[in-house]
Amino acid sequence: MTEEGAARKQASERKRKGDQGEAETARYLEQRGCTILARQWRCRYGEIDLIARDRAGVTCFVEVKTRGPGSIAPPRASVDWRKQRRIRATASLWLRWHNPDAPARFDVAEVYEQPDGLFRIEYWENAFM
Repeated sequence: MTEEGAARKQASERKRKGDQGEAETARYLEQRGCTILARQWRCRYGEIDLIARDRAGVTCFVEVKTRGPGSIAPPRASVDWRKQRRIRATASLWLRWHNPDAPARFDVAEVYEQPDGLFRIEYWENAFM
């Protein structure tokens, strides 16, 4: 396999794991009474992994970070100020288009794939402003 082919395969595997982490997070939120409003919502500013409404009616913009066994840094560490700025801009546009009469917050879901193939989720409400 060429280096380019190997890189494409690795990127495809990362995408698959990321999608799996988002699906697990959506299930986690639904089990807690949330309604999923959108998945992988994109606009010119960027993408929001999940948009949900919690039981109290709060609109939750959720950034999902999935890591496999042996990760060193916590996944939320990769949601730096640049990523937060893109998420805020994207969320602002979603709010303008959908005009929900509800408060909003930014959450981060850390999804850890365990050696047994199961997933563990650590969920951070109000992870940034």
